[in-house]
Amino acid sequence: MRELAVRRLGMISYGEGLALQQSLVEERRSDRIPDTLLLLQHPHVLTLGVKREAARAHLVVAEPELAARGIEVVEAGRGGDITYHGPGQLVAYPILDLRPDRQDVHRYVRDLEEVMIRVCADYGLTAGRIAGLSGTWIGDGKIGAVGIRISRWITSHGVAFNVTTDLSYFDLIVPCGIEDKSVTSLATELAREVPMREVEARFAERFAEVFERVRMASYVATSAT
Repeated sequence: MRELAVRRLGMISYGEGLALQQSLVEERRSDRIPDTLLLLQHPHVLTLGVKREAARAHLVVAEPELAARGIEVVEAGRGGDITYHGPGQLVAYPILDLRPDRQDVHRYVRDLEEVMIRVCADYGLTAGRIAGLSGTWIGDGKIGAVGIRISRWITSHGVAFNVTTDLSYFDLIVPCGIEDKSVTSLATELAREVPMREVEARFAERFAEVFERVRMASYVATSAT
């Protein structure tokens, strides 16, 4: 099995995370690094998918008001609609080479969902999928969103998994453009706080399991540099 490097970066800005991904995609393409999983959190930010105008239509609050509250709105260059990232949410960016045996976009999305389903199961929660929608759900509550980019079979972007996220920030948008569903988190479902570092460890373990990778020792940093 291939090796998987895990980098736990703590809280970093969205722009810093985007730049790091772009750099690592080129390094992975040149085979200078192994498959890599970035685990981190972002300060409050709303990110727009590649269909920017449709995504902006799902903003509930005007951008000047968001700026006054210190909430960025950025174009992410990934698939999907609009979503929120913030403290208490585990963001996972896999930088993987899907060649030669996993060159299937739909399978990749389903595998990312499966990782989150298994993490939920670790906490005694039954999560699953909803036909026609991406992400991982507990009932009608979305606990994990998926938004990916694949360039010549090298992946970037990934998933946002709500751990202790302040869910009120999702009221600023129509999450992922889906009007008749809600959002949830591990803390909400368990009615208790959940340590982020514990969830990171479980996520990395389940990710390696689903993607059939051998985990290397985690690299822990407080920034992306």
